[in-house]
Amino acid sequence: MDNLIAYCGLDCSKCEAYIATINNDDVLRATVAKKWSELNNVEITKEMINCMGCKSDGVKTVFCSSLCPIRKCAIEKKIETCGDCDKLETCKEIKMIIDTNIDAYNRLKNK
Repeated sequence: MDNLIAYCGLDCSKCEAYIATINNDDVLRATVAKKWSELNNVEITKEMINCMGCKSDGVKTVFCSSLCPIRKCAIEKKIETCGDCDKLETCKEIKMIIDTNIDAYNRLKNK
């Protein structure tokens, strides 16, 4: 599966942090930082908005690199995506994503 498809099935190539990183776009970084700060009720600076994708080599956002429970679990289980896990349908960690993003769910089911 494409390295820009995250363990959870999300497409990293569509993530604003990834887009800002590959285009070295500080205006987009600032916009994303403001939006994510408001969504998460935590201060995120534009300097924190650098990511080459969940499974790709290179820089990742703090959340993706060390806080994402889905990424941690998949790495521990040594699976390519959550679609390889027999607990996909019952996992509480991925539930929010597959319940709200049909494309991510379909990527996991149809890999």
